Amino acid sequence: MSDNVLKLENVTMQFGGVVAVNDLSLEVNKGEIVSLIGPNGAGKTTAFNVVTGVYAPTNGAVYFNGKEIVENFPRGKMKKLYSGKDEGKFTRHLEPTPDKITKLGIARTFQNIRLWKSQSVFTNVLIAKHLRRTSNVFTATFRLNTAEEKRQKTEVEELLKILGLYEVKDELCTSLPYGLQRRLEIARALATEPKLLLLDEPAAGMNPQETAELTAFIKKIRDDFNLTILMIEHHMDLVMDISDRIYVLNFGALIAKGTPSEVQNNKEVIAAYLGEPEEK
Repeated sequence: MSDNVLKLENVTMQFGGVVAVNDLSLEVNKGEIVSLIGPNGAGKTTAFNVVTGVYAPTNGAVYFNGKEIVENFPRGKMKKLYSGKDEGKFTRHLEPTPDKITKLGIARTFQNIRLWKSQSVFTNVLIAKHLRRTSNVFTATFRLNTAEEKRQKTEVEELLKILGLYEVKDELCTSLPYGLQRRLEIARALATEPKLLLLDEPAAGMNPQETAELTAFIKKIRDDFNLTILMIEHHMDLVMDISDRIYVLNFGALIAKGTPSEVQNNKEVIAAYLGEPEEK
């Protein structure tokens, strides 16, 4: 049985005449920490958006635990629109939404922190737990879901203890230091009970001490929560220290893949980051 958790197969994402991701294929195996790196505008976050159902790809497919969860449907599987200016256009038969992708077991963080600013640390994480609730309008109206609510609150408290956030659980999330806000965003993602965690530039804006703490933190949650992690990051010390394997994008296309040492010595990768040396 394959240990493959995530697989992108020939994924292309095109916006008009702009190809943000071009024929990208990658794999992430169970328990790995894999990094997706590249210059700004290389298409990294767009790839994340395809995986999490924000975009349906122009071409290609995404597989999670061997099951196709996002795909581009060929013309034969599309339905045609016949009204107004949309006449003759085609729409995909199925475009998984981010909430459905999350329920499958894929959670993510964002490059720019997206916490509920008016809420406490505890509430930010508890809201994420709602995804796993079994209650409905009837049970909520007649308060038949109190046991489930109590259980989820207890689970949030335990999660905050594990992640070192319990002491600040009642504080407004925006009052936290930057590094703890990043940690809180990861805690909120973990509350959805993922198997695959996507981290979009988790070290962005951090100082060296915070980055070192984050490195240890990511390794810890990988082990403690039995996670597989795909990470976008520009901080090369973090990437080289933490990654099992690395994929490198440039202008939407994959230019290199391999272990940290293989990627670090790849001439095309060096050129993409540093530019070609001038000829004398």
